[in-house]
Amino acid sequence: MLNACRGEPVDRPPVWLMRQAGRYLPEYRAVRKGVTFLEMCADVDRAVEVSLQPIRLVGSEAVVFFCDIFVPVLGMGVGLDFAPGPVMEAPLRSRAQVDALSLADPRETVPYVFEIQQRLRKELAPDRIPLIGFAGAPFTLATYLIEGKGDPTGSYENLHHMRREDRATLDALLERLAEMTIRYLNAQIDAGAQVLQVFDTWAGTLDEATYRELVLPVNQAIAAGVDRSRAPLILYMNDAPHLFDISMETGVDVLSVGAAVDFADAARRAGSAVSLQGNLAPEELELPAAEIHRRVREIAEAGSAARGHVLNLGHGCLPTTPVKGVRAFTDAARALAP
Repeated sequence: MLNACRGEPVDRPPVWLMRQAGRYLPEYRAVRKGVTFLEMCADVDRAVEVSLQPIRLVGSEAVVFFCDIFVPVLGMGVGLDFAPGPVMEAPLRSRAQVDALSLADPRETVPYVFEIQQRLRKELAPDRIPLIGFAGAPFTLATYLIEGKGDPTGSYENLHHMRREDRATLDALLERLAEMTIRYLNAQIDAGAQVLQVFDTWAGTLDEATYRELVLPVNQAIAAGVDRSRAPLILYMNDAPHLFDISMETGVDVLSVGAAVDFADAARRAGSAVSLQGNLAPEELELPAAEIHRRVREIAEAGSAARGHVLNLGHGCLPTTPVKGVRAFTDAARALAP
């Protein structure tokens, strides 16, 4: 995993899946029973257990710790709940609200995150299984913080109104979120994370000019501020083929691309500049095992032009994802070994 992220020699791509510890696993649902989602994130024993389940149950080759991108935002003093997605108690619409966001040490505000990671690192070290930490990208966090909840249309009217009418406040929010993210990710490295991923799920709703103006400087600051000598950094954007070239300017080590991206073309364009992660569509895990094996071979061949490749989905596992399909996916990755 580490070699593939850094573009160093490997005999085949490693494999893990976004949302690999989740509702598609009956064992996850059993552990989750009786607690809310945020309670689950803060319950160290339960979070460690479900983080480890994909290693034992579906053959994933890396562990991503169980959490949510909004957990560190709780440490900034933001009130929110999940219903089922994140819903803010008070959407951020003023400079005073932005200035009130705390930048306290995340190890003090959300200490359970790092206890979970320390426990996982201890469990995984004997078998040399890498631990993946993660955070939400400032723009994606801002879409929820300003709107108050997710916008399935992707229009984010309040955010773009702020961009036009009160750009200083939006910039201040993005900068504050970037500083929080850098501190949070570096603290995860200290706790044992060996790879980091930043989820910029909603950046794909922007055109290239707006992304360059609004988002690129913030993501570049994160890439520069995180100690990538100790943990390579992955940037994920969901279905944003129009932003692939500009995303290579962020300075990250790996670009995780959605299923809408032509993977062979992306690998040729990435070349020696950046490794790639992806990009089987989650729905394809419903195919017969033989077909999943064929698709994995196709994706691995397509990704071979890049300096490194990590097999993953173009998005996260769905609640309806069949467990046998995930097993076929990880088996197919191991079958690529010479």
